[in-house]
Amino acid sequence: MTAGPGPSGPAAGPAAGPDAPPLLVACALGIEHLALRSGRAAGGGADRAVLLRTGMGPGHARRAVAGALREGPLRGAAVVASGFCAGLAPGMHPGDLVVADETRGPHGATPCTAPGALVAALARALPGRAVHTGPLTGSDHVVRGQERAALRATGALAVDMESAATLHAALAAGPRPVAAVRVVVDAPEHELVRIGTFRGGISAFRVLRAVLPAFHEWHRSLPLPRR
Repeated sequence: MTAGPGPSGPAAGPAAGPDAPPLLVACALGIEHLALRSGRAAGGGADRAVLLRTGMGPGHARRAVAGALREGPLRGAAVVASGFCAGLAPGMHPGDLVVADETRGPHGATPCTAPGALVAALARALPGRAVHTGPLTGSDHVVRGQERAALRATGALAVDMESAATLHAALAAGPRPVAAVRVVVDAPEHELVRIGTFRGGISAFRVLRAVLPAFHEWHRSLPLPRR
């Protein structure tokens, strides 16, 4: 798969002051980018967010994020990895939110910045929606069946293919706030076949469409360095 169309530009208005770095929200799939973009168009926190579609898989995520942060106005951006994930814990449902306290990948664990602030912001933006906090582990393929149980045994709460690579690439480009927020699209009791044809996928899409205001609230709350 190609790396996708790249960043879609910010709308007017600063997130945390006129000199603060912007917010980069990275996702992999076209349907994830569509959900985030349509939420922004509907007034869901347009501020200075730049949406980056990286393409599927850790390699595409790593290259796209590194390229976006290499130079120019995004060089010091805070980074949020977002999109869909597979829930690993019993009792999780499609449409639940996962806020990572760390991401795990081949390069080890990456601590996330102020996950508690994100949990609180998401609870305000999506009242009544379940928000889970814990480790988010990475994979280079879609995880199913018994492999999910093995990952759950490591303490991971959910799994996706891009978050760990996104955050590792972001910090490799320089110190910055990083976070990962994913929407559960399937779980042990609700395995997904195809996002577009399953009720859980529709629920997850609607939740992802509504997360941007929480991302901006988190971004504004941080003591971001001035450029």
